[in-house]
Amino acid sequence: MKSIGLIAGNGRFPFLAAQGIKKAGFRVVCIGLKEEADPKLEFLCDKISFISIGKFQKIIDFLKSEGVEDVIMAGQVKHVKIYSAITMDWRAVKVMAGMINKKADTMLTTFANELAKDGMHLMPSIHYLKDFMAKKGLIAGKPLSENEQKDADFGFRTAKAAAGLDIGQTVVVKDTSVLAVESVEGTDECIKRAYQLGGKGNIVCKVAKPNQDMRFDVPVIGPKTIEVLKENKARAMIVESGSTLILDEQEVVEKAVKAGVTIIAM
Repeated sequence: MKSIGLIAGNGRFPFLAAQGIKKAGFRVVCIGLKEEADPKLEFLCDKISFISIGKFQKIIDFLKSEGVEDVIMAGQVKHVKIYSAITMDWRAVKVMAGMINKKADTMLTTFANELAKDGMHLMPSIHYLKDFMAKKGLIAGKPLSENEQKDADFGFRTAKAAAGLDIGQTVVVKDTSVLAVESVEGTDECIKRAYQLGGKGNIVCKVAKPNQDMRFDVPVIGPKTIEVLKENKARAMIVESGSTLILDEQEVVEKAVKAGVTIIAM
C-alpha cells in the first residue's frame, strides 16, 4: 500500500487530512511537529513520529525510511516559533542561513525544495479535501446591510493587497476603516486586537494570497474561528471562495447562526 507523508501542525486540519488520505486508500505516515501537533493524531495515523520543527534531517530521514514519496502539510505552525528558542539541526541551520528572508512563503518553499532533494514531492495541502473548500455565497447567518456590504467589499480588497505583500491574509474593518491587519501573530489575535480598538460590529476578511501556493498556508476557518468571532463581537467574516478551507462546516454554520455572525464567501 502506498504511503503518503503528513506533516502536521496544530488544529483540526491534520485530522481531516489524515482521514482524507485513508479514505483514498493510502497509508498515513505522519510527522507530528512536536511544538504544535495534537498527540491524538497517534490514534488515526498508521505510523507517527513527533519531531521538533527544527530537526529537518530527522524529519526527512523518517519519511524516507517509510518509503514516502508524496507529502502534504496540514495545520497551523505559528510563524513566531521561528523566533523562539527551538533547537535546529545542521541542515536546518544551513537552510535558514541561506534564506533571503524569513517570510512564511520563503521558509515553506525552501523546505519543499529540501524534500525534493531527497526525492519527495510536496502536494497541495487540500489534495484530499477539495470538498471542504468554501463555495461562493452566504454560508451562515443573516445577509449584510448595505453599509456592512461596503465594509465587506473594502475589507476584501484591502486583505488581498496585504496578502499580496505577504504581510498577512486577514484584515478587520469597520466604517470603511482598517482596524487591524494580520501579521505573524495569526488571525485570532488580529481579531482580538481589532475588538480592543474598534469594539463590536467588525467585519473580518480572510483571503488567499494572489497566486496562492496551495501546498501550504491555505486560508482555513473552523469552529474555533467562530468562537473567537463571537467572543470579540464581530458582525461577519468574509472568506475567499474556492481558496478557503472550512473545517467541520456544519458545526461552523450552527455556531455562527447561534452567535449572530454572518459568514460569506466572495
